[in-house]
Amino acid sequence: MSVLDKDRIGWKTAAALVVANMVGTGVFTSLGFQLFSNTNTWTILSLWILGGGMALIGAFVYAELGTHFKRSGGDYVFLSQIIHPSVGYIYAWISLGVGFSAPIAIAAMAMAAYWQPIIGPNASFGMGIAVILLISFFHSYTLKQSGRVQNVLTAIKLLFVGALIVLGFVHQPTLDANALDFTSGWSGDLLKPGFAVSLVYVFFAYTGWNSAAYIIGEIKEPSKSLPKALVSASLLVMVLYVLLQLVFLKHARLEDLQGQVDVATVAFGNLFGQSGVFWVSLFIGIQLLATISGYTWVGPRITQAMAQDYRLWQPLAKENKKGIPVRAIWFNASISLLLVLTGSFESVLVYTGLVLQLMGTLTIAASLKVRSIVGFQTPFKPILQYIYIVFSLWVMGFVLYERPMESLFGLGVVAFGAILYLFDSRIMKEE
Repeated sequence: MSVLDKDRIGWKTAAALVVANMVGTGVFTSLGFQLFSNTNTWTILSLWILGGGMALIGAFVYAELGTHFKRSGGDYVFLSQIIHPSVGYIYAWISLGVGFSAPIAIAAMAMAAYWQPIIGPNASFGMGIAVILLISFFHSYTLKQSGRVQNVLTAIKLLFVGALIVLGFVHQPTLDANALDFTSGWSGDLLKPGFAVSLVYVFFAYTGWNSAAYIIGEIKEPSKSLPKALVSASLLVMVLYVLLQLVFLKHARLEDLQGQVDVATVAFGNLFGQSGVFWVSLFIGIQLLATISGYTWVGPRITQAMAQDYRLWQPLAKENKKGIPVRAIWFNASISLLLVLTGSFESVLVYTGLVLQLMGTLTIAASLKVRSIVGFQTPFKPILQYIYIVFSLWVMGFVLYERPMESLFGLGVVAFGAILYLFDSRIMKEE
């Protein structure tokens, strides 16, 4: 990537990108689905703490791999170099069709759900589509512009989330009962299938902890900046997530939250009435702009890295004069728009979470094969990697059992990527 040193971003902007990618749809939509099978508050908090711990382990490992290989592209580069080019190719295909396009689509669908009470269903749906187009436009010019946009949107996001937490803790519940349940006996929930499936929603909410590793070629002093960005952002987000769940549970009844996508408006509607619903819905939609922006920035870099190596995708490798992969940005945007027009929110959430967890686990396992590390090193290696792998396999096994249709669809995406690799490799051999 032809990015000049003066245009590269510092660790704070990289951390802002990570926070923006993580704090988005999942934390404001997952609780309603988790409460179907996990009603104890200690169980809910365990979900978010475990998810944060996994994200932190992943942050350490990706900081190690990113500073070792020093090329933008994240898992595509790591898996291609460590295991085999075919594995990297499959990951890049997944990123194109699911990994980054789907979170953009999910954020746009969530935005439509939250803005529906304000501007109506048709207008909110159209607004979600317009936002994808607008954000793609902003990221199509210079790295400096992308950084400015991301920093502003992430600052708005953090101010809003912080305000929700403060308001939620300061004000007493207005209801005669709420969803908080701190009774004992919750530890048995940790071994139930419902807990494992709920972790998929949590893992999706933490998706993005590795974002800065995908653009390491655009970061100043990556050996120092990348670990600081990934680890600090992951810790901050874990604290925010735990506090937000307590706020939602404190200000709503269990039956009112179960199955709801817009749990924040339910909780703050109870606290502040219709005016509260209006403002919370408005700002949740606004803060999702940072999420859409973050994935729009990162995702095309993986597509570009693959396009530079393979004939089938070569047209998407083209950059503008400032080193921005414009074609890849708009191709990813097109996939996102297609998912918005055709996808179901929860189904997209489940199969996206499963596939991303599978490929992330494969990258963590692959890191064990890298012996001579140049740059940052994961503490307590290989213990942390083994913890991540075992825990992740346990969760994925339950998801395959409990949600077979969504799981098969996700695995089908992986299989199709393998077929594409064989086809693309044949094209390159014939040339």
